[in-house]
Amino acid sequence: MSKHLSDLLLTPAEMAAVDKAAAASGIDSFGLMERAGAAVAAAALRLHPAALRFVVLCGPGNNGGDAYVAARHLQEGGATVALFHLGDPSKLEGDAARARAGCALQAQGLELYRPESGDVIVDGLFGAGLGRAVPAAVRTVIEQVDEADIPVLAIDLPSGLDGRTGKVLGAAFRARNTITFMTRKPGHLLMPGRELCGELAVFDIGIPARIVRAEAGGIIAENKTDAWKAVLPPEQLETHKYKRGHLVVFSGEADKTGAARMSAASGLRAGAGLVTVAAPHAAIAANAAHLTAVMLHAIDGEAELEDWLSDSRLQTFVLGPGFGVGARARAYVTALADRRLVLDADGISSFKDDPHQLFDLFQGEPRLVLTPHEGEFSRLFPDIGGNDALGKVDKALAAARRANAAVVYKGADTVIASPDGRALINTNAPAWLATAGSGDVLAGIIGGLLAQGLPAFEAAAAGVWLHGEAARRAGKGLTAEDLAAAVLPL
Repeated sequence: MSKHLSDLLLTPAEMAAVDKAAAASGIDSFGLMERAGAAVAAAALRLHPAALRFVVLCGPGNNGGDAYVAARHLQEGGATVALFHLGDPSKLEGDAARARAGCALQAQGLELYRPESGDVIVDGLFGAGLGRAVPAAVRTVIEQVDEADIPVLAIDLPSGLDGRTGKVLGAAFRARNTITFMTRKPGHLLMPGRELCGELAVFDIGIPARIVRAEAGGIIAENKTDAWKAVLPPEQLETHKYKRGHLVVFSGEADKTGAARMSAASGLRAGAGLVTVAAPHAAIAANAAHLTAVMLHAIDGEAELEDWLSDSRLQTFVLGPGFGVGARARAYVTALADRRLVLDADGISSFKDDPHQLFDLFQGEPRLVLTPHEGEFSRLFPDIGGNDALGKVDKALAAARRANAAVVYKGADTVIASPDGRALINTNAPAWLATAGSGDVLAGIIGGLLAQGLPAFEAAAAGVWLHGEAARRAGKGLTAEDLAAAVLPL
């Protein structure tokens, strides 16, 4: 686990437990609210020095309490402040009621707000704990603010976002800035929440780290090097290529060989000691014309594959890129059931009619990595993919448990999940990574790490991170060939 609280991700339920534990330990909970609201006010003044009016929106819970404190500090700082509340503020309880009582400003009902030129919204309606669609009055204000292009500073999370899933619950503010406290939530990193939060700042309001760590389940985290660096193979002066692993990538037919070559090149650059492209006899010439450091082996059919697999040094495989969908893919995967396998693209789609045929092959210690994009995920896990009540992390975790595999659920917010309940959200991938062949490169990187002995989940997570770093190095306008050339080993 990271040494820095700002690197942790806590679900809304875990953060509520932190607040409760802090109060139980004798910490003044109103003092925490006071520091939170003061931090919001300071951020508002720093970010929007030219604001003509700060419009502070106060909700019915503690997020609203933070907003009342922020409004008081803004007024004391000499700013023009307009206060609007959702629901009946006389029903506020505890710290939120105390915060309202300490704010001398006269508040109006939220439905009375009308955008004015020079407004800046301070959104304290809901925060991260929202679990239902926003009320009609809130949706109306969100639409008005969006149409008028008024800047929004969100407290904790833009109202309308689910703090666990990052999903929009009916409607949500598009914040220019979000300020949250102690740690981030998964909804800050998952799409579309990541985009709707704008620039995110984490402010320490004084809850002891021991309390935060005690409540942090550690199940969901950001995909950073701390999550997997402990299992990286040590660099040794006395080594040889077989100690660094032998990766095999299966090629498609003669007119579909490029994807496998990109996977193979990426696996080699990721650190595998040897890489072989296993191709049909008819595709040998097409591959040979382009391969140098990568070896080539002819395989036609399951019998030849079984014979080749008698070489015990062949332990790690990538199957799918450009391979073709159908019975041949299923037969090859069956032959590889006792080896380490990255199953991608066509390999995944080959099992869409009977996913459990695949899952039954890979029981025991996880040695299978699945790398589906949205469509492939839904083909392999139709009931999970179609369950709108689940967020992306929960879907990936459910799939990983069912398949007994590390699942890389690809997208702008790629989630890597393990059957043991761990999940990582990736954040380092630039937008220009979305290009044809990018997934082939990723499969190869993960295969290269698997070949070096990394466990399936850590290989998948490290591979996704390396993939993002390669895209950053390659820069805008990259092609998959540029991406593969930019891969560097860990």
